[in-house]
Amino acid sequence: MPGESWSPPAVLVAVDLVILTLRQTKLQVLLVERGIEPYRGMWALPGGFLNNPEEDLLGAAHRELREEANLDGTRLHLEQLGAYGQPGRDPRGRIISVAYLAIAPRLPEPVAGTDAAAAEWMPVHDALSSRPALAFDHCQIVLDGVERARTKLENSALATAFCAETFTISELQRVYEAVWDVQLDPRNFYRKVRSVPGFIEPADSFRRTTKGRPARLFRSGPRTVLHPPIIRPGRESEGERWHATSSSY
Repeated sequence: MPGESWSPPAVLVAVDLVILTLRQTKLQVLLVERGIEPYRGMWALPGGFLNNPEEDLLGAAHRELREEANLDGTRLHLEQLGAYGQPGRDPRGRIISVAYLAIAPRLPEPVAGTDAAAAEWMPVHDALSSRPALAFDHCQIVLDGVERARTKLENSALATAFCAETFTISELQRVYEAVWDVQLDPRNFYRKVRSVPGFIEPADSFRRTTKGRPARLFRSGPRTVLHPPIIRPGRESEGERWHATSSSY
């Protein structure tokens, strides 16, 4: 109505962090056990509210990662995953969370901080099938983060970051299998990887892994964006089907 005063709605802003890594050949996500209500004792993503009006979103993400898991977020590439604002997602009120994603190799063991009773790496499959489910809407946020990670492996050279300086095609294949949650046909995988110019290059050396012939070693090539992309099973055209079996998280 004309003349009525307007007051801004009471909406709080928070950040949540999906940190993914490979451990024991499994895709794992960083989770904290909540030490405070709501959902005390349940597993959740590290995160929290902005501290003050001057704190920006990325700064809050770095701070929460340090406070809740004692990890240095400045050494990670954090990218915005999405915003989550469904009414009722948090029993404390109307809270919008901006989620950030990082995918990195060889991350250290986390250490629980201020608001967390514990912090640990958990296989994504276990995190999404846990009973009870993750706190808040964090199952959905993890699912969205995993889907972003899978797409990154299709279009970028990210997979080589999880390998040693030199690696076999089989070791690279295991990275794709862990993130995509599939089993891939080795000959098909070799053909697809070698068809992408600049993705990997021969290291001019071999490694004996079995009683058979030594396995050829490769290293990362100069290309960071893959063209053509290596499309995961189920997303290719009929003419480029993988011989693979897949299970869903």
